Amino acid sequence: MEIIPAIDIIGGQCVRLTEGDFARQTTYDSNPLEVAKRFEASGIKRLHLVDLDGARARKPVNLGVLESIASNTNLTIDFGGGLQSDEAVKQAFDAGATQITAGSIAVREPETVKSWLLKYGADKIIIGADFKGTNIAISAWTEESKFPLQDFISGYVQTGAQLFICTDVSKDGKLQGPSLNTYRHLKLTQPAAGIIASGGVTTVDDLEQLQEIGVAGAIIGKAIYEGTISLKDLERFIC
Repeated sequence: MEIIPAIDIIGGQCVRLTEGDFARQTTYDSNPLEVAKRFEASGIKRLHLVDLDGARARKPVNLGVLESIASNTNLTIDFGGGLQSDEAVKQAFDAGATQITAGSIAVREPETVKSWLLKYGADKIIIGADFKGTNIAISAWTEESKFPLQDFISGYVQTGAQLFICTDVSKDGKLQGPSLNTYRHLKLTQPAAGIIASGGVTTVDDLEQLQEIGVAGAIIGKAIYEGTISLKDLERFIC
């Protein structure tokens, strides 16, 4: 199981939101590069970088932060937020992203995302599967759709997608533990999908349970910044 810290960017600073609500924002560090360097120094190899300004603008805004981290660390970066066009995806890769995360566009424009899978390869395009309950969440997480999470993942697996960041938006940023039963069910029913658990990871015990389930990765955000999981705690999970 890969340990993947998250850096969310607003105004060039490292922040965290609660349940994706921009009105419930906490700023943790004014220098995302230094945060990324601390992660790398602790042995971490992956980074989930989210351009929240870009998500609101529907186009990348903080490509400079991506380029800075990519140029000054050896982290494998997956980048998301505002990737709504072929040009935006190209900009992200040109700025140093190793992978990109296709979020809301994967729900709204599946044919576009399928074209990216064909062009760049399934190892480069991560499908963002944000969910509430058993259904996909839409409209910047504010609304639960009628689209079942399982059907969404199954459909993309059939088109060649391999990696899915599955974020329980009802838990994101709340430090209340991840949706273990959902991930357990997905592992049983979608064995071909590489499931990356996101939302609610709070303690080392959470990570141990996710590792036991067999998810491909775990994204950790607020737990690191609030200190409920320390970088030293993560050493046992890092190869």
